[in-house]
Amino acid sequence: MKPTILILALAGLAAAQQNPPLRIPDTVEVQKDIVYARYGAREMRLDLYLPKAPAARPRPAVVYVHGGGWRGGNKQAFSRQAAHMAAAAGYVGACIEYRLSGEARWPAAIHDSKAAVRWVRANAAKYLIDPNRIGAAGGSAGGHLAALLGTTSQKEFEGDGGNPGVSSHVAAVAAFNPAVDLASFGPQVGGNANNSVAQFLGASYTANPDLWKFASPITHVAKKSAKFLFLHGDADATVPFAQSKRMLDLLTAKGVKAELFTAPGAAHGFFNSPPWFEPTLKKMQEFFLETLDR
Repeated sequence: MKPTILILALAGLAAAQQNPPLRIPDTVEVQKDIVYARYGAREMRLDLYLPKAPAARPRPAVVYVHGGGWRGGNKQAFSRQAAHMAAAAGYVGACIEYRLSGEARWPAAIHDSKAAVRWVRANAAKYLIDPNRIGAAGGSAGGHLAALLGTTSQKEFEGDGGNPGVSSHVAAVAAFNPAVDLASFGPQVGGNANNSVAQFLGASYTANPDLWKFASPITHVAKKSAKFLFLHGDADATVPFAQSKRMLDLLTAKGVKAELFTAPGAAHGFFNSPPWFEPTLKKMQEFFLETLDR
């Protein structure tokens, strides 16, 4: 598959492989379909993964953002990771839905993602969450949104999804094969109006290259960016491995802690299937324990 074939690959590969079968540990409680934002009659929902064991102090939390080319996928995509982190590390996990591009174009998806973080922080006391120890994780298109959570604080990214005045800051981001440089796709793709990025943004690259750049996390790297872990296969033909490497270099040049887990020979969506599920889960856990368990 060539890097230019973006429409099909981003739309499905991140959520296509779902191994191993999901089993929620007995030590984890799942509260499904909690409303975290409203837009008129439209309710946005998340699933909350809570450790049942009592905690000596407020817990860290991670907001998980699914992939699917911004036009597919669902909030169950990171259920395994959320359940594992709740059981093994005592973290609260929030697996969120967001408005897909067939329903609402940019910046709806990042507005929803920011609203979800604000909801978690606004409800921190209720769920024994430490509001200063919130991270984000996501894959592919969800990695793009998680990376934006870690690099943006401008008002235009916030939206009006509820809990105004509450911070949407995240302290750490685990980004799985993330699309962090949308503008780099633009010149490569024929028929931009038909690919998933153009559908997500509502404009082709030719029509609005500045929008493609502005919507790219790599554009917003700064000293105040969150700490980052990139997990990427070096044979990814959908989102090139070079995107994670370039953003890593930009972050470290700004003095931001960032690291890269490279999966040799792995393609897109590698992290949800053998042999990479366990190693990536372990690496993500180590990263969040190091960055959020302070």
